[in-house]
Amino acid sequence: VCFICFFLGGGGHPLVHAAYPSLTHLHSIGRSVEGRNLWVLVLGRFPTHHKIGIPEFKYVANMHGDETVGREILLHLIDFLVTSYGRDPVITRLLNNTRVHIMPTMNPDGFEATKVPDCYYSRGRYNKNGEDLNRNFPDAFESNNASIQPETRAVMNWIKNETFVLSANLHGGALVASYTFDNVTGSSKGYSRSPDDDVFIHLAKTYSFNHASMYKGTGCDNRQTFPEGITNGYSWYQLEGGMQDYNYVWGQCFEITLELSCCKYPPADQLEKFWRDNKVALIEYIKQVHLGVKGQVTDKNGDPIPNAIVEAKGRPHVCPYRTNQLGEYFLLLLPGTYVINVSATVPGFKSLLKTVEIPDTTGNFSALKQDFSFPEVSVRSRAASCPKIPLYQELEWASAAVKPTLHHILVLMTVLLVIFQ
Repeated sequence: VCFICFFLGGGGHPLVHAAYPSLTHLHSIGRSVEGRNLWVLVLGRFPTHHKIGIPEFKYVANMHGDETVGREILLHLIDFLVTSYGRDPVITRLLNNTRVHIMPTMNPDGFEATKVPDCYYSRGRYNKNGEDLNRNFPDAFESNNASIQPETRAVMNWIKNETFVLSANLHGGALVASYTFDNVTGSSKGYSRSPDDDVFIHLAKTYSFNHASMYKGTGCDNRQTFPEGITNGYSWYQLEGGMQDYNYVWGQCFEITLELSCCKYPPADQLEKFWRDNKVALIEYIKQVHLGVKGQVTDKNGDPIPNAIVEAKGRPHVCPYRTNQLGEYFLLLLPGTYVINVSATVPGFKSLLKTVEIPDTTGNFSALKQDFSFPEVSVRSRAASCPKIPLYQELEWASAAVKPTLHHILVLMTVLLVIFQ
């Protein structure tokens, strides 16, 4: 099947969807600067819409247009998934219990601009406006003054409109799985730790150890080694405006960055080997969307409560994780004992606490199900979201013994008002 002619060209016939109409849904989430569609293929038992209890997963590749391996192996992945469904019991169960979104290219203009393939660098890295899309997102640690590009805005809206739980962002130029955070504020000892650092390490190792060679950690030259094939993003190098931190802070979606090839744009005859090297890792990583706990938050009448804050005790997110419009929540957690705290943020509603024992559920293709029901009748609250400002910077200021300024007070009040409304 010619996936490239449809996904990556300007038009054509939707061959994949035509061949598998009940398993796939093809749509564009927006357009690039030059007007090319940003195609996404959704796969699953319910490809056209979200279904309660089924988590949303995504792979995004080629946000740097000259890094081509990820884009190609995602096309191979699509072929493998659709042809294995109904034949392979693991793939069948995976797609029956997961809604998988695949975007082979986030930067089609950059790819088309890469006329001479190069292993190390070309102008095709950037979009048509010369912007690096992986430096273009709002940043949780410092103000990012970059003008938001059409491709970036499309992905931000996509994240806002779906309930993504887990994601990976495919790159080239190294061989490593990198995880949040990429940036940091204040003093640092070379590691920027998130509240879910243990989960991120597990996710990165899941990919690395299922890859043909990433786990060896040898890197691409003698100067750059990555023990076990993983790295904290900031420990590698500091990055402002990255997509993985944005997903985690504002999208409630755990995302890691996968560097899949030492050569950014390798010869075509090497692509089959790249697919073989990554095939198992790509599938095993998708399974991790079923880690932890999930459920619905409802009121006395069984009506869903949207925007309720659901957090595991001891793991506070700077932008609290909330239920979607169906009252659903998904928390990625490793096996263990946790206290889940649910706050409806409605006057008169007290918080609900529940201790849960989470088993390893990835093999069952379903996280532990734990619903919460408030004894009161809900009054629907309006949608709440955190402002796209450096939340960690303001949080650090609030806890520091410094003399406040009017600006700091106003910004901090805005943050707290929006978060806890």
